[in-house]
Formats: sequence, structure tokens, C-alpha cells
Amino acid sequence: MEQQAFILRISPSGIDRVSEALSSNQIIIGWAEAIGLLDENLSWEEFRSIISYTYYAAENNLRRAGAAGGNMWRFIREMKTGDLIVVPYGAEFYVAEVSGLATHDESKVGEDTAYRRNVTWLNNRQSIPRSLAKSALISRIKTQGTCVYAIDLLPQIKECLNLSKSGAMPTFQSDLQSRLIRETLDEIRSGRMDNFGFENLIRDVLISLGADEARVVPRSQDKGADIVATFNVAGAFRQILAVQAKHWQPDPPVGKDVVEQLIRGIEAESANLGMIVTSGTVSDEAISMSEQYFEEKGIKIELVDGEQFAKLIVEYGIKTS
Repeated sequence: MEQQAFILRISPSGIDRVSEALSSNQIIIGWAEAIGLLDENLSWEEFRSIISYTYYAAENNLRRAGAAGGNMWRFIREMKTGDLIVVPYGAEFYVAEVSGLATHDESKVGEDTAYRRNVTWLNNRQSIPRSLAKSALISRIKTQGTCVYAIDLLPQIKECLNLSKSGAMPTFQSDLQSRLIRETLDEIRSGRMDNFGFENLIRDVLISLGADEARVVPRSQDKGADIVATFNVAGAFRQILAVQAKHWQPDPPVGKDVVEQLIRGIEAESANLGMIVTSGTVSDEAISMSEQYFEEKGIKIELVDGEQFAKLIVEYGIKTS
């Protein structure tokens, strides 16, 4: 069977359990009180219904139950022995290889850590800095879902493992890219760039990433989105992206007030996706609010800090419209 890859955030009930996962040679997910999910005979509808009546009985629709069910279905049903699991941890991440089936430890229900899988931690159980990852993998690591697919990023995950091996030496290409990223970020923060120029730069990068159209919203028409871009998927599905641009230094970081601005822009533009791009950094409160909005509305907000934005420019270039 073809090897797969997943991103798994190990923080059931909002509590960091990465250290426990490392010491126990297991990966962990929440929704522990949803008993019976290991039954292989359950259909998707039955599987989701267990989560729905356990956690979301008061909801008037199945959206949140479906999202939670999707995370659990991937963890229990779709992960296979030999698959790679990327576990984010601050500015770093760990990589594990699945070595066993999903289990449910009743003694761990109270801690919301009952659902587990045995794994082998790779890279000598050492974390890998995100700086070694390409922008696409960084973006997926920062996703707001608990357990998400990363099959398309399998080569990038393996590349990071190779780069982090003991004794691996930097190459000309890696040194050059690192220098270009640093210089690009320095130029964005300190060069001939103002707020308007930063918005235009983001527009051009979005076009390089495949946007069919990207426009800077005039100040007189600004309802919370500085840039609006459209992407067509498979020539049939139109996605609208609303972007907040913040040409800031690293301190202070982007806060929840910027997320609130973007949410107004998402709603005003009837957007499917949101993005905050800053030349600075992103605060934990902004991350938390983005996660809350995703859980409540099902709309993802991508948070792109200065380093990740510089990586996007170096990797994809700038295509002016």
C-alpha cells in the first residue's frame, strides 16, 4: 500500500500532550468520550452520529460533528502502518512512523487522551526546525484541523528528515536559499516598501501562486479585506480569498483585532477562505481566534508571518498582473 502522510496536532481539550506522546511512543487524539468508534462495521454516518450525540447534541446542524468526525476517521480508519505523521510543536515539528492500529484506553478518557496509536519516532526523537521546511509544508503544519492529509507533501517531509540527519552538511543551494529568504525579509521590513507597496506585493505573490484575479481593495471600499483574490479549482470551483495585510515589524505581533478585521472582510466579500499576511509575527491569541472561527464557521484563516511570506517569494517568485 502506498505510503501516506498526515499532520496531527496533539492537544486534546487544548492541552499540549506532545511530551507524553514522545515518552509513550504513541500519537494521541481527543474526543475520548465518543465510545465505539473502533468498530470497523460502522458506516461514516454511524461514526459521525456517535460523535454528534456525544459532543454536539445541542447543535442544529452536523457541521461541527462532521469536522470532528473527519479528524477521527482519518486517525482511526485511514492511517496505516508505515504512514508518516508530522506533529507540530511551536517553531519545530516531530515526525513519526505509524506502527500500530488505533486503540482506546478507558483509563485515559478523563484526560481526553484515550484514542491512541503506537508509533516509532524518527530523527532520533529529535524535533526539526520549521525553517528547514518549504512554504507548502509550513502552511499545512499551521492548519487549523486536528488531523489533516499531507500525502502531497510526503517528499518534502522526507527531505526535512534527510536535512536534519546527524552530520548532514548544508549545500550551496540550501545556503543560497537561506540567504535569499533572510535578505528578502530584511528588504520587506526595511527597504523601499510602504503599506501600499506591501499590499501590491501580496497581490503579485497570489498571482504567482495561481490566482486568476487578485485586486487591492481601495481604502474607500475597505470592509476588512485589503486584497481579494479568486482561484478556480479544476476549472469549475471558484474560491474567494480575503486577505488582511500588515506591514509590521516583528514587535508587536499581529493580534486578535486583526483577525476580527479579517472576519468582517470575509463576510463582506462572501469569501471561502481568509489570510493574514504580515512582515512581522503572529501572536498566540490571533492563532486561537482563527482556530475558533474555523470551528464555528468552517472557514480557514491562513496566518502567514514574515519568514513564511519571504519563503513564498523565494520559492514561487513574483508575477505581476
